[in-house]
Amino acid sequence: MNTLRPLTCIVLALICFAGFLNAQDEDLARLFSDRKLTGTLIIESLDGKTTYRHNPERSEERFIPASTFKIPNTLIALDAGALKDENEVIKWDGQKRFLPDWNRDHALPSAFQVSCVWFYQELARRVGDKPYLKYLKEMQYGNMLTGPNVDTFWLDGEIRISAREQVNFLRRLVNSDLPFQQKHIDLLKKIMINEETPEYILRAKTGWAVRTGTQIGWFVGWLERKSGEVWLFALNFDSEYDKDKGARKEIAIDALRLKGLLE
Repeated sequence: MNTLRPLTCIVLALICFAGFLNAQDEDLARLFSDRKLTGTLIIESLDGKTTYRHNPERSEERFIPASTFKIPNTLIALDAGALKDENEVIKWDGQKRFLPDWNRDHALPSAFQVSCVWFYQELARRVGDKPYLKYLKEMQYGNMLTGPNVDTFWLDGEIRISAREQVNFLRRLVNSDLPFQQKHIDLLKKIMINEETPEYILRAKTGWAVRTGTQIGWFVGWLERKSGEVWLFALNFDSEYDKDKGARKEIAIDALRLKGLLE
């Protein structure tokens, strides 16, 4: 019996630890239930020691990344030489698209900020499918697949990534622990700035998947506090773009405030 007690204690400890990892955060849950949205949110310290999570099961479920893929795609395009540099302008083809900000010439910073799909599609054609597969494997990004069309695979192809994997990828980006030149990582971090105040910098990217059945809204990124703390986050939910597009950032910001990370 005495020999069994240590083993029993270890098993119980592992069960408790697993329960802790999968714990539901009721404060975060209300941000979704109040808006009648089904989704998930992870907020995690850069060192991984503190995690807040709504809907743990969904946080491990993979979805198409949509425009959040512009984060790794920027690094890939620069590394592959699809652009000479961030100042190279790609001419608009004259085809009217549903967002007015897309209907003009763009360079990398402006294309990222307005999430210009056609600009990144042109970069994808310049990169090619085989290099993408290599880069995705090196980054360990989601399921590391593309699809039949190199210029739409992050919109309607085979690639999928979970909120948990988004956070893990962002941690490597923040720590410059990715197989890319530091100057390209620094440039990406610069164009990812969503908000900047004397107290914090928010670097983030939205995404909305509309071509693969249920529409999925994304908001992923990290918060850099004046104190030096960095908090990673990844949010996704099921809904409709016209109705709930504003909720992506709203929920993330409300959650960060709820946890005392934003004033």
